[in-house]
Amino acid sequence: MAQEYVKARGLDDVAARFGLGFVGSAIPGHERYRDHLALPYLRPAGGEDSVATVRFRCIRNECVKDSDGRYFFETGQKEQHEHKGGKYNSLPGDPPRMYNTKALIRPSRLLVVVEGEFDAMSWEAAGIPAVGAPGTGTWRDYWTPAFLGYETVYLISEDAAGFTFMESLAAEMPNAKLVEMAGNLDSNSTHLLEGSKGLLERIGL
Repeated sequence: MAQEYVKARGLDDVAARFGLGFVGSAIPGHERYRDHLALPYLRPAGGEDSVATVRFRCIRNECVKDSDGRYFFETGQKEQHEHKGGKYNSLPGDPPRMYNTKALIRPSRLLVVVEGEFDAMSWEAAGIPAVGAPGTGTWRDYWTPAFLGYETVYLISEDAAGFTFMESLAAEMPNAKLVEMAGNLDSNSTHLLEGSKGLLERIGL
């Protein structure tokens, strides 16, 4: 299930690098994570990765596939996560964290900021360092200084809510460039439709 979904999302080449996993069974009290993709938030420590936290994304067939067995995102539809907990679950009491902070220690004149783990992975698959915020309204002021040393920080928005969110960040970053994705598509969808070339064109590369 997990391998099929990750491949369909175009992320199979980077799955191992990001440590993606799958919860096929769960100990008592953690049943809500069953049939979820495990998204570890890796942090470099002493030359090796440590796990700061894990977020879980539901990939149950009834939530991500239509009656014909096709993934909803392949037909331009929204996934149907009607169950308790919804699409994403974080560990209880876990504060918002930035995804893929390893990108911040790689030498680069540019960086991309997106919403969500899949979008960050898609930019990384295209060869562009990227970090992800876990959603609008999750940004923390103490994150901003980490971005001020870049020549350009591309803030990627996919819809009206995302634009408002990224616009507020741009006001705090003199090196920011706000980029709106075409057709309300997120970065992962654009990567699937147009490949790395499509993403690079969005930021003028």
